[in-house]
Amino acid sequence: MGRPRRRNKPVTPFKQSDKYRVNNRIRAEEVRVINEEGEQLGIQPLSEATNLAREAGLDLVEVAPNASPPVCKIIDYGKFKYELQKKESSAKKNRTETTLKEVKLRYCTDTGDLNTKLRQARKFLENGSKVKFSIRFRGRERAFMRLGREKLDNIVERLSDVASQDGSSNYNGSQLSIILEPS
Repeated sequence: MGRPRRRNKPVTPFKQSDKYRVNNRIRAEEVRVINEEGEQLGIQPLSEATNLAREAGLDLVEVAPNASPPVCKIIDYGKFKYELQKKESSAKKNRTETTLKEVKLRYCTDTGDLNTKLRQARKFLENGSKVKFSIRFRGRERAFMRLGREKLDNIVERLSDVASQDGSSNYNGSQLSIILEPS
């Protein structure tokens, strides 16, 4: 039997609360103080600023540590953290993620199959997704590049009521592609 294994403490991730220094954690000697109404009280020694915050029953929070001298606000830190969290979550809700759906074709895809793929692409576009049409050429098929471009132009024309072309068609390697975005 050997020694019992020593376990390291788990590393805690960076927290939002560590981002701002509060009360006794502020290291500057002098700070620019802003009271709870947003009025500037000027540059004061740290001890005087903490006394002002204590008298008001609030916290002294360093909001701009890189300024010279650092800017500190006299506010309720719990309420401040809550408002930041609320603002962050509302920003996350308002963020829209556009997805890119890809429809693969061949230069010789016939009308029935093409109609099915266009119907599916129309659904994607109506749901707000971008659609990438790509035509792959193998071996000697690269000689039929013109037919592929014509097919893509036909697709853009047929979907012009729900989509607009995002840039021009591009050719890389053995693939011709175009991206349509909802209009």
